[in-house]
Amino acid sequence: METELADLVHGVGHRLRRGYGERLGPLGLSPGQARALRVIADAEPPLKMVQLAERLRIVPRSVTPVVDALEEAGLVRREVDPASRRSTLLVITPEGRTEYGRVREARRKVAEELFAVLTPDQREQLRELLSVVDHQAG
Repeated sequence: METELADLVHGVGHRLRRGYGERLGPLGLSPGQARALRVIADAEPPLKMVQLAERLRIVPRSVTPVVDALEEAGLVRREVDPASRRSTLLVITPEGRTEYGRVREARRKVAEELFAVLTPDQREQLRELLSVVDHQAG
């Protein structure tokens, strides 16, 4: 039973990622870039590069090309940290904030389409159950 549950969760996750990737394509973002943009947009105060890497659960050197792409697209800018001149802060631009709204909408639509087969009560029950598993896994 546990392996069947794992297979089902994996399959649903795969469908979510695939649908999300397809919706992000027209926006010119990869799922990794969109995720980084989301973390940067939600951060208060602005994050340092190393903090972004921690929140994305990737090694710090892997975050540089992601931030480079976001900066090149005008969605994020690097600023010197006034508290530590050796650190760089990541600040979302107004264009990045607008794009983040599009990313959120793409994510919402994919989830809406995938979970449309469930009633509102079933979706809430699934959310509660997955939250229990997610919080237990820490």
